Amino acid sequence: MMQEHELEPVWGLPERPPAGEAILWQGAPDWRAYARQGLHLRGLVAYFLLLLAARCAASLMDGASPSVALRDAAWFLPFAATALMLVVVLAILVARTSAYTITTQRIVFRIGIALSMTVNIPFTAIEAAAVKADADGKGDIVLTIAPRQRISYIFFWPHVRPWHYARPEPALRSVPDVETVARTLSRALAAAASLPMRPAADAATAGATTGPQTAAA
Repeated sequence: MMQEHELEPVWGLPERPPAGEAILWQGAPDWRAYARQGLHLRGLVAYFLLLLAARCAASLMDGASPSVALRDAAWFLPFAATALMLVVVLAILVARTSAYTITTQRIVFRIGIALSMTVNIPFTAIEAAAVKADADGKGDIVLTIAPRQRISYIFFWPHVRPWHYARPEPALRSVPDVETVARTLSRALAAAASLPMRPAADAATAGATTGPQTAAA
């Protein structure tokens, strides 16, 4: 069965770039990193283990033997396993249906699990960018969009910085080798603006930086 993405003339793009525009980088979220960081898989595992331990402890306090206490808590395991499996499936679907493209003039998001959409963010709409890298080299590149450009948090989710609803910030989530990708974006922004590059702030302070020259380094 043919999928919609197989009709793309260039992977991740609805059409070939026009003359004078070159593709600098393309990629997608790493599903393992996204499940771990974006969907907090480790925290959910710890939460369910805590619930199981609490149930066992309650049974033991009521006088049950250890084997009975474990058996009493085991009824919760299928629910916990199902919830964790759904998180993993969501992470895989996000990774398989998403594509990020950086060109010499814009960033293109191809996103959407049930309904695929392509969103262009021209460099002229980007005030700043910041990189948040994990220890394994994967991470997010967060974009600060000019106030005149109105975007929807729900529209971009999950490709958006969490918890920033008033002024949503699109993000390239869980990108492998994020530092290298960030340098590519930094050079592209600087070249487009004809301005010197400066290192970006961490994503936690991205709102304090302005201008394309503060793109992720």
